Amino acid sequence: MTATFLPLTIDAARRADAPEVLRNALLTDRAAGECWTVLLAGCDFATKRGLDAQLRKLSEATAEHVGTRWWFADGTMHRKRVARAQENLVAAIAEGDGQEFALAFVGYDNAMAGAVVCAGIGKHRRPVEGSTA
Repeated sequence: MTATFLPLTIDAARRADAPEVLRNALLTDRAAGECWTVLLAGCDFATKRGLDAQLRKLSEATAEHVGTRWWFADGTMHRKRVARAQENLVAAIAEGDGQEFALAFVGYDNAMAGAVVCAGIGKHRRPVEGSTA
């Protein structure tokens, strides 16, 4: 079994039929594995910066998948949660702390998967009679 840093996000993207989110989640997961190796080895390589850029790409793909309207309205709580988790992760990468990195990735994975799942739930809801939604 291969270790993964984004099991929830990868699963949510597959279930939501979100190919760009899935593609970016897999690329981010690979970059995270490389960064993890660099952190454990105590090295300072461009791998760390590469993960930071890939995290942004995954967030952008997720925002596109869930839709701007949802992301900035009903999904605001999720968008802010993803942003905080990403900030924590970037800080852990910068500090080179493996334990913080692992914990931050758990939070990031949970936040990203939650956004994908919750946006999908909203897409399948029927408007309440008399509402403008």
